[in-house]
Amino acid sequence: MENRHAPDSLDSIYSIDSLRARHQQLAAQEPRLRIRERALRLGVPEAALVAAGCGVHARPLAGTAQALFRELGTLGPLMALSRNDAAVHERHGRYLDIQADGPVGLVLGPDIDLRLFFNSWKHFYAVSENGRHSLQFFDRSGEAVHKVYRTEHTDGAAWDAYVERFATEAGLPVVAEPPGAPEQAEAPDDAGALRSHWLGLTDTHDFFAMLRHFKVSRLGALRAAGADLAQPVAGDAVEAMLGAAAASGLPIMCFVANRGIVQIHTGPVKRLLRTGPWFNVLDDTFNLHLNTEAVASSWVVNKPTSDGWVTSLELYGADGELIVQFFGERKPGKPELPAWRSLMASLCAQPLAA
Repeated sequence: MENRHAPDSLDSIYSIDSLRARHQQLAAQEPRLRIRERALRLGVPEAALVAAGCGVHARPLAGTAQALFRELGTLGPLMALSRNDAAVHERHGRYLDIQADGPVGLVLGPDIDLRLFFNSWKHFYAVSENGRHSLQFFDRSGEAVHKVYRTEHTDGAAWDAYVERFATEAGLPVVAEPPGAPEQAEAPDDAGALRSHWLGLTDTHDFFAMLRHFKVSRLGALRAAGADLAQPVAGDAVEAMLGAAAASGLPIMCFVANRGIVQIHTGPVKRLLRTGPWFNVLDDTFNLHLNTEAVASSWVVNKPTSDGWVTSLELYGADGELIVQFFGERKPGKPELPAWRSLMASLCAQPLAA
């Protein structure tokens, strides 16, 4: 995989003085750019701008990602933010039932629901920007994995004590380490064998293991499985789905992921608003910002489980990466909501396996 942050000269681009000067010039020319966009324009990872204090005040945090995460439950209500290039997922609530002792972690509270893959996490900061306070976690490439924002309901004394406990004078130098490219084909060697394996699934969590077994990309598996198991749908399917869910009160699940985390919302959606290329959910405790211009294909995906068939709406970028995934609200041991199944079927030109 090409490293989009790879500089011609590490010394020239990562020099703090040089970076601050270039950043100041860019910010003056285009003051509305967000820090992620400024980093992309400057050819550096976002963590490099944070570490250099470009537009923010940042204090490096010492300790492992697991140690830092285990203490978030002491801070009271917070706002959790995870994103990729095309989708931003924000959820308010408390970090509860935190399991962060090994390379894979979980947060399983009723509001904040996360799956954590700590092997890629490396740089951590307490950040202040225009009066907003956050804890920011970055991966080895300097990309933001997860951000935790202080709100008016947060325990301020506990927040301050947390920062003082973990703050250090010298953070790790930020030099992008490109992630290794996974060995995945764009089509399985044996589409029939993949389809048979797919039909034998008993849990949605077994899908990733199936992809590894056949060494095929997620999108490659969808293309090969057959229309009754996965079929492309119209580009406006996500807006139609969210509009129908908002109108009916149908509770949904929304998953947004990057290399280090999956963040999940479960519940209804109510207030929908388009702003330019971004289609937004703007509810009190859940916000989703989705750049629909970045969506190259949309699919309804149908998997068998021990609880019956489970369907999802999945959106992919031009690079084949999953942007966002939606299900009907569901717990293990419970069948899929009939209203969700009906909504997914309504998006499809061909019948789904049942």
